[in-house]
Amino acid sequence: MAGSDTHSLDPGVLWSKIQHQTRHALACGALQPIHTEYEFVEQGGMRFLVRVLANLKLKEQYNRTQMVQHRQGKPVNPFLPYDPDLFVADLSDSHLCLLNKYNVVDHHILIVTRAFEEQDTWLTSADFEALALGMAEIDGLAFYNGGRLAGASQRHKHLQLVPPPLCPDGSPLPVDQAIAPLLLGASGDPQTIAVYQHPQFPFPHAIARLEGPTPNAQGLLATYHALLDHLGADRRAAATEFPYNLLATRRWMMVVSRRQEHYRSIPVNSLGFAGSLLVKSHEQLALLKTLGPMTILQGVAAAAN
Repeated sequence: MAGSDTHSLDPGVLWSKIQHQTRHALACGALQPIHTEYEFVEQGGMRFLVRVLANLKLKEQYNRTQMVQHRQGKPVNPFLPYDPDLFVADLSDSHLCLLNKYNVVDHHILIVTRAFEEQDTWLTSADFEALALGMAEIDGLAFYNGGRLAGASQRHKHLQLVPPPLCPDGSPLPVDQAIAPLLLGASGDPQTIAVYQHPQFPFPHAIARLEGPTPNAQGLLATYHALLDHLGADRRAAATEFPYNLLATRRWMMVVSRRQEHYRSIPVNSLGFAGSLLVKSHEQLALLKTLGPMTILQGVAAAAN
């Protein structure tokens, strides 16, 4: 963090701040964890974590309130102003860190722009500077839902970061297990961003290795641009023309282009492409098993060229 920033975060303190604020937010009721049951479903050589929601009433009630207020011309922005009980830390002059109010995974954080920016705009150097701060302390999964068709539930620009384990049984991230062999022995030339495609992913995607022990903003931004370019995105045009999901760990980044938010009523955001799907009922779980999780991902992704 540059010393000129008004808002700065000392290295090594973010994780302790997340833990402290989580305890506080649970105690005062600001944090409303969504409880789930789960099981694993395999398809296409990948084991998917499928969660079944046990109590969606609070979030559905909140979403209905937002819809009513939006129709009345009074849209709600939960990030402006944000709930101080969910505030974790200032990351920079442009970004702050909040707890995800309706979390499925413990210590799920949001990296939010201080001023309002649309979610369906391209990510910037400032976005990646804030994300790099989070990734330096949390060796987890970062992701971004690029627009409503990519699963974004809020218009205010925010990246997300979840610490391990994503799987309740402590097993590795499903997509990490799939991608790791692909990048094994990949070129480490820092001047070249090699783009890969996984032979078992039946949807348009692009993957690149990230160099170094922890990502830096410049490397993240360059990799992001390379992956978008590989998928044919026109970065001079509005990002609304190219809905996408971005996923990143300290070791790799992946971008998936999208065409729709749901497939046969089953919603998919970035976590779906990480190998973690969420259904609202056992009926939806049965449908997911019938269709297959990889088929659902293919159904929401952009059509293959």
